[in-house]
Amino acid sequence: MRRSRKDGDSVDEERDSRRRRIVDSPSSPAEEPLVPYNDDEDDERRVLDHSGGAKEVGRRVETEEEDDDDDNDDDPYGRGSILDKSNRQVEVRRDCPYLDTVNRQVLDFDFERFCSVSLSNLNVYACLVCGKYYQGRGKKSHAYTHSLEAGHHVYINLRTEKVYCLPDGYEINDPSLDDIRYVLNPRFSREQVEQLDKNKQWSRALDGSDYLPGMVGLNNIQKTDFVNVTIQSLMRVTPLRNFFLIPENYQHCRSQLVHRFGELTRKIWHARNFKGQVSPHEFLQAVMKASKKRFRIGVQSEPVEFMSWLLNTLHADLRTSKKSSSIIHKCFQGELEVVKEAQNKAISEKKEGGGEHNGALKIMDGAIENNNIGTETYRMPFLMLGLDLPEPPLFKDVMEKNIIPQVPLFNILKKFDGETVTTTVRPPARMRYRVTRLPQYLIVHMRRFTKNNFFREKNPTLVNFPVKNLELKDYIPLPAPTKENEKLRSKYDLIANIVHDGKPDEGFYRVFVQRKSEELWYEMQDLHVSETLPQMVALSEAYMQIYEQQQ
Repeated sequence: MRRSRKDGDSVDEERDSRRRRIVDSPSSPAEEPLVPYNDDEDDERRVLDHSGGAKEVGRRVETEEEDDDDDNDDDPYGRGSILDKSNRQVEVRRDCPYLDTVNRQVLDFDFERFCSVSLSNLNVYACLVCGKYYQGRGKKSHAYTHSLEAGHHVYINLRTEKVYCLPDGYEINDPSLDDIRYVLNPRFSREQVEQLDKNKQWSRALDGSDYLPGMVGLNNIQKTDFVNVTIQSLMRVTPLRNFFLIPENYQHCRSQLVHRFGELTRKIWHARNFKGQVSPHEFLQAVMKASKKRFRIGVQSEPVEFMSWLLNTLHADLRTSKKSSSIIHKCFQGELEVVKEAQNKAISEKKEGGGEHNGALKIMDGAIENNNIGTETYRMPFLMLGLDLPEPPLFKDVMEKNIIPQVPLFNILKKFDGETVTTTVRPPARMRYRVTRLPQYLIVHMRRFTKNNFFREKNPTLVNFPVKNLELKDYIPLPAPTKENEKLRSKYDLIANIVHDGKPDEGFYRVFVQRKSEELWYEMQDLHVSETLPQMVALSEAYMQIYEQQQ
């Protein structure tokens, strides 16, 4: 049917009808060039040509033949089109014939997102057929070349989570791919986070194996068991875990370490993983960069050093100003009162230098001079308490065996009763410690390893400790609560226990953790996860423990 365009009214009617047709039912991309369309142009300029047709500036021209074709085309697939970054229109389709080639068994999003050819981390796509990473999707890109050479056609953008078919270039909008998006970037709502500790349901991986969300093994890439046990322990600290499960809590932060730690937390607690273990590869790369290779893959380190560095670095990256707090300090920070007795020379040098004891919050009660010995009292915050083990026996017994000594936890906690003197060599001083504020989560560390000029020694002393109801006020003096109606919370329950097995330089670390939903204990060593008895937890060579304050 031919349309008349001789007067201005007919032109306006034609323009309105064309707008409705383009917006409401987009025409087939095979029949028209894909050019961006701006619906907000109120000042469109039209000129009439000699034949009575319409020319448009900056818009595609629709001929009468195309009008006829569009009227007959009912667009059976519901195809649409969107604009990509380069202002090209990208077709969106639901009927991709290559969706059955997607192989979920080979998909692994735990590794660094770099192109496997160019090693670039910009605009990286994962091939959903073979699992490899390639850059770009233009005609000269590595992903485009791979699609032609290998015949693999389905790719997902690792940042935007959009799926494309190459070399055709259209976007695939299919709900069957949502499970891949959830594995690529796990998501939690605040309601789901609150229900995590009540969940008793097991999840099933693609290979048919069952796993518990939050109780998944971590891959030991190379001598990284010290990282694995630290991560597994911190995953039991409920406020810390809940904070990192929701990325909006730390979206202001630019630190890669914070975001990688958040990603790892979400993967460990995700209930729809394709496999029952997680590789902390991206997190380890961020650790190597942030610590300037102090902790790195292939070199064994101590969990206490890593825990201390990680908590302090996360706190420094998360806080918005120097005086502001963070989730790290809200969970772990307590306060000690330190009484230091030293020669006057040492104290005077310290005053002149203006140095502070381990970044202490110094509240001077004045220096008392007595027989050339000065006493200095100040307060300092702590994130963990170091406990000294008694020396093991030097000589063997009648049976020609060294008896492994045992010591109750309460005996070594007396270091913090405010009366027991601890002697330091550099600088020479006598120190007395007293806890003035207890944290919500108490980290204690048994100093098992000592270094001398020749070798590294391990103290095999066993520490006897309660798994439940550790009552601190019976053994160390604690301050009265600041508020009148407030109760003194001094009872703690064990939630994580890191142990060391083997020789000082050749041994390995494992961790016992508690699952709150059923109050069961699990032993975790890298990929190995097994249920254990609470009695077995107390029989091991404890190295570092995390206690939770009873509410």
